[in-house]
This record gives sequence, structure tokens and C-alpha cells, in this order.
Amino acid sequence: MEYTLEVSQLYHACESELFSFDSTEELEPLTQPIGQKKAFEAVDFAIDIQQSGYNVFAMGPAGSGKFSTILSFLQEKAASRKVPSDWCYVNNFQDPRKPLAIELSPGKAAEFKEDVDELVELLKEILPTVFESNSYHNEREAIVEKYLNQQSAIFKELQEEALKHDVAMDASSMTRVTFVPIIDGKKLSAEEFKAIKGEQKEEINRKLTEYEAILKEGLRKVSELAKAQQKEFKSLDKKTTENAVTSLIDDLREKYGGFEKIIAYLDALKQDVIRNVRDFVVKLDDMNMPPFMQEFYAPTFSKYEVNLLISHEADSSAPVIFEDNPTHQNIIGKMEYSSQVGTLITDFTMIKPGALHKANGGYLILNARKLLMQPFAYEELKRVLRSKEIRIESLVQQYSLISTTSLEPEPIPIDVKVVLIGERVLYYLLHHYDPDFEELFKVSADFEDDMPRSKENIGLYARMIGTIAKRDGLLPLTPNAVARVIEESSREVSHALKFSTHLRTLSDLLKEADYWSKKEGSGVIDKQSIDKVLLTRKERLNRIQRKLYEMIEEGTIMINVGGSTVGQINALSFISLGGYDFGVATRITARTRIGKGEIIDIERKVELSGPIHSKGVMILSSYLGSTYAKDMPLSLSVSLVFEQSYGMVEGDSASSTELYAILSSLSELPIKQNIAVTGSVNQFGEVQAIGGVNEKIEGFFDICMRHDPKASYGVIIPHANVKHLMLKEEVLEAVKNGTFTVYAVKNIDEGISILTGEDAKIVNAKVVDRLRELSKIAREFNKSKHEDEAKE
Repeated sequence: MEYTLEVSQLYHACESELFSFDSTEELEPLTQPIGQKKAFEAVDFAIDIQQSGYNVFAMGPAGSGKFSTILSFLQEKAASRKVPSDWCYVNNFQDPRKPLAIELSPGKAAEFKEDVDELVELLKEILPTVFESNSYHNEREAIVEKYLNQQSAIFKELQEEALKHDVAMDASSMTRVTFVPIIDGKKLSAEEFKAIKGEQKEEINRKLTEYEAILKEGLRKVSELAKAQQKEFKSLDKKTTENAVTSLIDDLREKYGGFEKIIAYLDALKQDVIRNVRDFVVKLDDMNMPPFMQEFYAPTFSKYEVNLLISHEADSSAPVIFEDNPTHQNIIGKMEYSSQVGTLITDFTMIKPGALHKANGGYLILNARKLLMQPFAYEELKRVLRSKEIRIESLVQQYSLISTTSLEPEPIPIDVKVVLIGERVLYYLLHHYDPDFEELFKVSADFEDDMPRSKENIGLYARMIGTIAKRDGLLPLTPNAVARVIEESSREVSHALKFSTHLRTLSDLLKEADYWSKKEGSGVIDKQSIDKVLLTRKERLNRIQRKLYEMIEEGTIMINVGGSTVGQINALSFISLGGYDFGVATRITARTRIGKGEIIDIERKVELSGPIHSKGVMILSSYLGSTYAKDMPLSLSVSLVFEQSYGMVEGDSASSTELYAILSSLSELPIKQNIAVTGSVNQFGEVQAIGGVNEKIEGFFDICMRHDPKASYGVIIPHANVKHLMLKEEVLEAVKNGTFTVYAVKNIDEGISILTGEDAKIVNAKVVDRLRELSKIAREFNKSKHEDEAKE
């Protein structure tokens, strides 16, 4: 029969004679995955164009090799780019809440940090020595002696005035002075002074009052002298410190003369050291406090540290960073906190870099799905790309989750290319719903799922197999094994003329084959090892399939594979569970009667039908009316049902099967039950391609073999699916032996003639006759009904 397919059409073998090697060990490794030329061109374009917004979204199925491919590609690109600048944060002595960001040449930030650390250590050693020197003590003693002489002169004057006012003055210190009246050279006690009356007491009080005013003025002068002394002490300390510090800082000023920001920072550091010089010379042992309290009062020098944020080697390349956990903090950076006496505090030394800091001047790779799952991360990434600066902000402070001291670090300008890696659905959703996405990710790199199975590509695929084997330390593959892998790759994409570019699937297959080869003690991976992998995978995953087939074999699920029946047909369904795909037969029945041209889909009536399946059933009404009832009303009612179906029915791959069942019911011609059918149909009766054709055919074949391996069976598929056929060896053997047949049809007429064994013209004529009969019955019924109504 012209619709019958030959064995050569059912399996497109890869001949091992195409390969000239003895094993893949001889093949030259590939540097890039094959079949991704367009994706590479897109990435290359985005990397080279120096305009804002040309970041990349690399899309394709998980495990297609997007990450490893892009990583190696960007590393190669980064090698030719200049090394980006180093960055560090330093204290802002004018406003410690706003640390300063300093940019330096590659490799200079670490050197600058070491220089500042060394400076601080030198100051710790030098300043105590300077303040303990004889010259400093001599100058300080000179100041003390100077003011002591002036104070002594003041007290001498006060003593003289006391004698003039008959007062005895007692100065226990410079600030504590007492005086009492004197009569005839004798100091009066309180009782004696209280006993004096009259004019004598008034005179004594007058003298005391006059002297008190003189004493206050004298003490004021003493206080002024004390202030002047302290001022001279500070001036001496400042001069002493400045003399000690200037030479050290001048050396750094000269070294970093080309960095204005560093010069300004060194000047500010110098002034702060001068202001706080006592921190360098204080000795905790002299403070007479317990050791456990000393740590709270010990001076801290962290404000003079340099927070080395990003440092590069001068002879390295531009960075390529992959952030596997793209949280807000891991991308933008963070400010850490420490607890002191129950309070959270932070400073510029606790600023930590994020992935954007590390990738600045280079490339950042992020997993799109993980990024979108992290709160605030995607929005913050967009903000950085728009503003072209990294501003570290604490989410805790930003959303007022707790009340604590926070910082506002100076933002750092950024120049980075971001590559998001994710599935196609994420790209399309972001493109549709996020108005910023198109502006910031102008380039899409779409990784292919498959590639043509040409002779050239077969050679490249063999090299890819060899590359993976060498990379993962696997045994080399023989030509027969390579050919078998290529055939299975074609089956993976359900296309005999293509093979899969999904690297993870290929890698997993080779790793499992390596396991079985080594277990058998073989030094290479051969065809039998590949077959072993496929068999063991099936045995691990096919429990549900086996249970269904057992239920069919037992008769629990009613599937006839012999004889002929009117209005009953075997449809082929495709099931995918946990990464395992298989086919199973389902009985469809159709019953026809007089009606108003409607097709009742029972699945739809009970809401077990998906929209695509419902669409397929509605097409049947159009086909029946336009094909068989152009000049008469379609006085027909059809009931369709998937027998023993207890879940959702979706897809239109059974619409042609349903139509065959209807035609059988109308023509009353029985359908061969040993032939199963798959394929959708359009309004013109053309049979259209469906998915899972290999699994469907093999599923019906396995069911039939359980029933009677010696009987004859067959399946009808759309002709458009012939190029997708890569059937297993058992089916091919059955076809060779004539016990199994695969038919490929282009339209309903071809299919119905196979199923009924009658010419399509005969079937169609019977259908028309039946429809005319139903139409006549309907007219007579309506006429009789109207007459009865008229009589009434």
C-alpha cells in the first residue's frame, strides 16, 4: 500500500563508516560547543558595542551549556581588555558617616593600604618617644615655670593686700583660697568674730568685702593664666606632633602626588592625628583600671585604616564574575555591623564589596531565575545599570527595620556588561511585563536546541563527544558508540534529520556509559554500553508505564487489539512523567443519532477537556458540515468520549482519531482494532503533525506484543511526522517481519480507507446516505410535529 512506510523511513541510522578514527581519543577537542554560531555572534556584538543598555540575556533550556560556553567566551574576551582600577574606602574625617571612595591604578590599592598601615605603626612608635624626649619635657617645664612665676606674683600681691585689710589668707591650691579677719595680730575664730558688735564689726566686714573683690580679681587672673598655660601646652603638642608627622606624611604625599583625592585624605589624616595625638601616647597601665575595662577605653586606630575593596594584579585581565547566589547584598555589597553593649554599630571598615564591584570594568554573569527570586536584587541591579554607579545601601536602614547608625558610602562609578542566563519563558515574560528590561538588556542570545544532521555536523558532534570524554576523564568511544549516541540524540529531539545540542543530556549519557564500560572491564565505551544506559534508565523510570500496560493486559483498562468494531477506535496518547516519556493507547467511542448538527464532547461537558482539545472537537463539526452536508441541514448529534479517562484531556492529537470514529458510526463500517491512530485534523480534512510520535508508536507496539506477539498490528500517523521517526529496534524487526506496519497519511480519506478496508469513496457515500436519511427523518418529524400543533 502506498501509505505503508519502509524500514529505512522508520529509523535514520548513523553509519560508523563515516568516522575514520579508532576512538575519540584521536579527535582534536573543541573549544566551543557546536551549533551556537548565532548565539556567539549576539554575545560578541553586545560585548564589543560600547553603548549603554547593551547587556545580554542568554536564553535556552537548562543544561544546554549556556553558562560554560559564555564563561569561556567572556574569559577569552577579557584577556584582551585592560585591567580595571582598584578601589578602596577611607574615613571621611569631616563626616565619618560618608566614607570616601578612592580609585587607584591596578595593584596600587594594596600598596596604598600597606603604606597607610605602616604610617600609623610608625606614629605609634615615634609619637610616644617624641613626647617623652628631654626637649619636649624642657619646653613643657619652661611653660610651667613661666606660669608658676606669674601665679606666684599674683598670690604675693594678694598676701600684701590681705595684710593691708587685716586679713589672713590661706591658699591650699591655686583655686581654693580662704581668709579670716585679724585683730591685733590674732586670727579670729568664728565664735570670736560672732561676738564682736557695733562699729568694729562693720569695719571688719567692710575690709573683708573689699578684700573679697580683690581676691576674686586675682583668682580670675590665675584662671586666665591656667587657660593660657593649657593653650600653650596644646600649641606645644601640636607643634611637636606636626614636626614628627609632617616628614612621614610628606613622603606619602610625594609618592601619591598624582592622586588629588589621596593628597586631600593625607592632609585630613594629618590634622586628625594632631587633634588626637593623646591616643598615640596614652598608656593604659598608667590609668589604674582593671584589665577587663581597658579594652573599652583603649584608643582605636581603625579610623586610619584603608578598606581595600577591590584589588587587581597589574598584569591580570578584566574580571569575569559569576555570582551563584545573587542576593541584594551579594550583588550590591553590604555594610556589616558589630554589637557593642547591646548597640549595633558600623564604620567604613565594615563595607564589603558585591559582585558588581568585583566585575567593574569586566563582565558579570547571573542566573536570571535565581536573581528574580531574591527580594530587591533585580530592581537594584537595574538601578545600578541606569545610574552607572554602585551605591551601597543597607536594606535594614532603608526600610527602617531597626534603628541603628548607618553609613552613606560615596558611590563608585561602574562600567560592566551583565549577562543574564535563563529559560526562554523568563525572557519573554520580562520583555512583556517589565518596561525597563528592553532598555537595559537590548541583546538576546538564543541558544539552539538542535542542529542539522549533516555530514559536517556529524564530524563536529563526534569531536564534541570526544571533548566531553576528555574533560570529564571518561573512556574514549568507539565509532559504533559515537554513531549510537548520534542516533539517540536525534531521537532526543524527535527528528531523524537533526540532533540535540543539549550538552548536559549528552554528558550524562557518556558518564553513565563510562560507568558500565568500566564495570565490564572494558577500556573503551562501545555501542553495547550506550544501549545499557538507555535500558537501565528505562527500567528505573517506567514503573507507571508498566502498571498501565499490566492493567490493559488484564482487561482492567479496555483496549481491543483484534477484530473490528463500529464507532470504536484506539487513539495514541503521550505521557511525560519525571523526565520519562512513553505512549499508551486509549479507546475513543462515537455514537451518532438524529440531532441538530452538534458534537457533544463528554470530556468538555464535565470540564475534563482542555481548550486545545475542545478546539479540535469543534473543528470536526466544520469538517462534517462542509464535506458531507453542503446542500442539506446537518441533522446529526454525535457523542464522543475518551473511555476510562479520569483526568484532564488536553491536546488535539486525537482529533483525526475522533473523526474516524464518527465516520465509522455514520457509515456503520467497522474499524480495525489492531490499528491505532494519532494525528490532528483541520477543516479541510488534512492530517497534521503531532508530538511524541516515536513514544506513541512504541507504546502501542508494546501493548500489542503483550497480547499476541505473532499477530499483525499497525499505527496510522500524519505524513508530516515521517521525518521525526526514530523507532526502537524491536519495532523495526517487527516491520521487517511483516507483523507491524506504520502508515503515514495526508488526509482523512487515506486514513479511513486503511481503517475500514474500504475505498474512501464508498465510506463517504455511506456517510452521505446516512446523513440524508437523518435529515429526511428530521424533516418528517418536524412536519408531523407542526401538523399536530396545528390540529391542537
